[in-house]
Amino acid sequence: MKRFYAGIDAGSTYVKAVLLDENENLAGYGSAITGVDAGVTAKKLIDNICSDNDINADQIEKIISTGYSRRNIEGTFETVTEIQAHARGAGWSAPEGINVRTVIDIGGQDSKVIVLDEQGGVFNFVMNDKCAAGTGRFLESLSRALEIEVDRLGPLSLESTVPITINSTCVVFAESEVISLLVRKKKQEDIVAGIHMSLAKRIGSMARKAGFAEGVLLTGGGGLNSGIAGALEDELLCDVNVPEYPQLNGAIGAALIAKDGEGC
Repeated sequence: MKRFYAGIDAGSTYVKAVLLDENENLAGYGSAITGVDAGVTAKKLIDNICSDNDINADQIEKIISTGYSRRNIEGTFETVTEIQAHARGAGWSAPEGINVRTVIDIGGQDSKVIVLDEQGGVFNFVMNDKCAAGTGRFLESLSRALEIEVDRLGPLSLESTVPITINSTCVVFAESEVISLLVRKKKQEDIVAGIHMSLAKRIGSMARKAGFAEGVLLTGGGGLNSGIAGALEDELLCDVNVPEYPQLNGAIGAALIAKDGEGC
């Protein structure tokens, strides 16, 4: 009977779940808003993944969870930190031919920069979980001020010819600044490009503090925003690579650790 390994990344905003087979192929995946009970959400995701891919739950050898709500996931064999999970998933997630040395993960409530050694282990990391600036929450708040859906921010910013500098790093003050720019009839695309530049400067400062190396992989919801990737390239002066499934990197790392028999 074919065996599978599950990884669950229970974030504060979304729960992501994946199943990998014995050969580390992606057998199924899903995501859902975390809601009031991350454990219930995770169970539904695993059940749906199994149902959609004709997999019996008994075929799952081990489940490992990571993320903000990882200790609330019933049926988990072990838990691992987000740093461990993202580091382990980087090699799998990276585009072919890319040797990942730095993972930049931009989530809804926090952001992290993880520097890897030559063997793919964690060499150093810096995490921002105290301030919304530099996280997905920063973009969500300003997208509301602009009355633009978050998923439109990336493509819109690429239309900018003269990005506008956003001076405020605090979300509240930045939102007021954006409203002021709109009142002054500034172009939305130039404002959005400026927002991405502001976020990239914050992340860039974290990356330099961590001692980042080229071979950068952008994961999390930030990886779905082409404007952020471009702004980070300008800030870091190097290529920023985006995986096919940027939001799944933590869950994939957890599943790989499950298969490896690692954990803590």
